Amino acid sequence: MSHIALVTGASSGIGAEVARQLVARGLTVLGTSRRPDAIANPIPGVTYLELDQNDPASIARCAEHAGAIDILINNAGESQMGPLEDTPMDAIEKLFATNVFGPIALTKAVLPGMRERRHGTVVMVGSMLSSFPLAFRSSYGATKSALKAFADGSRRELAPFGIAICTVEPGTIATGIGDRRSYFLADNSPYRGDYDTVAAATRRNEDAGLAVAPMAEVIVEAALAKDPKPLYAKGNKAPIVFALRRLLPRRTIGDITGRFHGLSKARP
Repeated sequence: MSHIALVTGASSGIGAEVARQLVARGLTVLGTSRRPDAIANPIPGVTYLELDQNDPASIARCAEHAGAIDILINNAGESQMGPLEDTPMDAIEKLFATNVFGPIALTKAVLPGMRERRHGTVVMVGSMLSSFPLAFRSSYGATKSALKAFADGSRRELAPFGIAICTVEPGTIATGIGDRRSYFLADNSPYRGDYDTVAAATRRNEDAGLAVAPMAEVIVEAALAKDPKPLYAKGNKAPIVFALRRLLPRRTIGDITGRFHGLSKARP
């Protein structure tokens, strides 16, 4: 295939594996990193571009250097955990800048070229925490919900120009992201008990999470599909839990999600 793909956050984890698989499929692959010169194990066949999703000028430069692309995979982002009350507003704002405003700005930058060529695919890499919200992950889940809403809302307006847009929601993946996540918990926080329970369960689940390669395969499948589905998901028994989500009340789903992370039912 002669298509050109731009994969953000391609220096490690899911993004690196997506870039590797796209190269193996014969695509021309551009990968982004905040510091391309510091990538320890660059992937053969990937051309790396500098991108800081918090910097509008960096986003504009990246889009200009990338030029005409056929596929954009918005994978780069940050993770955050903490009680809402204990998490500073500037940290929440920074998370939205990185996980939402940056990817949307990059998407807007490449859409004119896709529209003119009447061809293109945009993949938003979200999280199953968008579909199954969890205590102490509200800010992170909200950013991924925002990406999904942008994709769902834009799908029809872009379709007449040959542009597809979709979301892929990974479940718990063993990428080591827990070591890079931002954590917030106030001294003497009244939420400490439940927070510690969820934090410990999250660490256990991530240590035993799905391998990166199968998750990357789903993203590649979405990126190369002629007519991508609006939503793809993998991990955490996705087919079963999404079926239950359609059948059961939201409160019940919330209780099940909490129980999976060690929390008992709670009602105000």
